[in-house]
Order: sequence, then structure tokens, then C-alpha cells
Amino acid sequence: MRVPLRSFLLFTVLLSLFGCNGGASYEVITGYAQGGTYTVRCRIPSAVSKNKLSALIEEQLEAIDNSISGYNKGSILSKVNAGEDVPLDVHFVEVFNKSLDIWKLSEGAFDPSAGPLFSLWGYGFDKSAVDTTLIPSLLEHVGMDLFEIVENPDGTSRLKRLDATAQLNFNAIAQGYTCDVIGALLQEYGCEDYIVEVGGEILCKGKSARGDDWRIWIDKPVEGNDEAGALKQDILSISDCAVVTSGNYRKFYYENGTKYSHTINPQTGFPVKHTLLSATVLADDAATADAYATWFMVVGVEKAKELASELGVGAYLVYGEQDSMSVWHTDGLKLDEELK
Repeated sequence: MRVPLRSFLLFTVLLSLFGCNGGASYEVITGYAQGGTYTVRCRIPSAVSKNKLSALIEEQLEAIDNSISGYNKGSILSKVNAGEDVPLDVHFVEVFNKSLDIWKLSEGAFDPSAGPLFSLWGYGFDKSAVDTTLIPSLLEHVGMDLFEIVENPDGTSRLKRLDATAQLNFNAIAQGYTCDVIGALLQEYGCEDYIVEVGGEILCKGKSARGDDWRIWIDKPVEGNDEAGALKQDILSISDCAVVTSGNYRKFYYENGTKYSHTINPQTGFPVKHTLLSATVLADDAATADAYATWFMVVGVEKAKELASELGVGAYLVYGEQDSMSVWHTDGLKLDEELK
């Protein structure tokens, strides 16, 4: 999606891979995508060449960029936001429908239609000076119910906007969705043991080259920890699931002595003010984990604890002040002390 680094850090998951050396049958494929890098580490069947798999991955990444990127001015999303009536592709439809479902489930806490609010605070596709007097008027044009997918007679589909000024921003789900697409591609070509990382979002299956579960760093959510993997909060041991973290400690700014985080509450139009520093979510698919992590960051630590239980997902929450952080996590997570 060619997301600028400033925006890439907005929704990047604060995780990094924890060494997987050895195992000659495991190959590593890396490249650039969506404003950052991606890494695929997998055991490739002998009948499939690494070069072919790499080319197929790049092909999928380009297709996703041309569909749901707000930074690609020729993408379907950019054209829809500009008011053009264009045919939708499978990526757009799947991401829209997933977003709509989670928007309903979260009662608006997760809302890709809040793009104008993200831009107002300097975190969207368009940058402008912060003017909080505009928030009430912008909130009138926010809500996933302002859009609907309409089937055309020729079998294609288009997005109907019920509000001409409403816009979409899929940044809070796009990288997770990309992991899922690449994972499906790997399985189509017989890869049963792999880990996919796009901008920090992670999806894994099977075993690592060591023959055990994949081990994932969770970064310590302290200001100044700007390099993924530099400061470890904990290590997760996982398999057959996705892991995504959202946090407020890398993307924020001060104005007139006030700190503004990048997590915007779509229902109030203002950055959140609570003690939840980072939320790591484990789910069956990365798109869900990505969206839920944002949802948890919007509602704060106590509600996030409740939601983890209600939704049946794994969660690792770091909260408090920078000099006195606390941790809460769901039962059953394999953490560092179990790996020693």
C-alpha cells in the first residue's frame, strides 16, 4: 500500500520474530509492502520453487495495494473515497464485510469510516491542522452504515455511499488481512509450516525450524522504544493462530503541553485517554486480531479484559504509567517463563 513510514507506525504491531535458525528446508522470503517490510519463513515443498512462491506473494501484495490502500491514489479505495463508482474486487469486498461485522460487534469502537477523524488529528491519508471545532460536524459523517455493497446486473459489485462525504480507511485491518491472504496462498501450494509477518502483524501455522512452536517477541511499551525487538516485554510461544499488537507509545505528539495518542475514539472524535499502553490479541485469523487490537485500545484496559473473555480470544495487556506498568493476560498463553 506504499504507506509512509509515519502512517505505517500508526497501526504496526509491536512484535518481532524470535530466531528460527537451522532447518535447510525452511526458506525466508522478504520484501517491502505497505510502507514497511514483510517476512515469510516457511518449509516449502520440493515441488515448489522459492522464486515462484516469492513472485506469487508479490503479485498478491500488489493486488491488495491496488484494492484497499488509501495511499495508492489509483486504488479502488481511493476512487471510492473520491466519489467514483467503480467495480469492487474480492479484497475490497472481504475487508469491507469483515470491517462491517466488527463495527457492529464493537458498537462503533472499531470504525474504518472514521477516516476524516484520523486525518483531523494528523494520522490519516490527508493531513490538516488540528481544529477540534470540526469534530461535531465530522461525526455526522462517520458510521459503517453509511455504506452498502450493491450487486450489479453483470455480476460485479459496487459500493454505494449513503452520505456523499463519508470515507473509509482500512489501515486498522489491512495488514492483518494481508497476512491471511499470504497464509492462504502458502497453504494452497502445500506449505504447512510457516510464519507470515507484515509490518509486525503475524500469522503462523505448524512448527518452526526447531521443531517446536513459533516464538514471538512482545515489545515493551515504553516511550523511546522505537525499534521493534529492541526491548522485550515478553515472549509468546504460538502455533496455528495470529498475533497482533496495537499500542500508543510509538505514535503520539504533544501540542500546547497535551499528549495526543494515535488511537482515536470514533464515537467521540478525540484521542483516547486511559492507561492501556498496548494490547496484544491472539485469534484464528490476522484480520480479526488486527481489528480487535484496535478495538481494545479504544475501550481501555477494563473493557478489554471483559471483551477477551466474551470474544474467546487470547489477550496480553500492558497498562499503567511508563514507570509503573502492569500486565494482564488470558489464561493458557505460553509465556517466557514456560520456555526457559
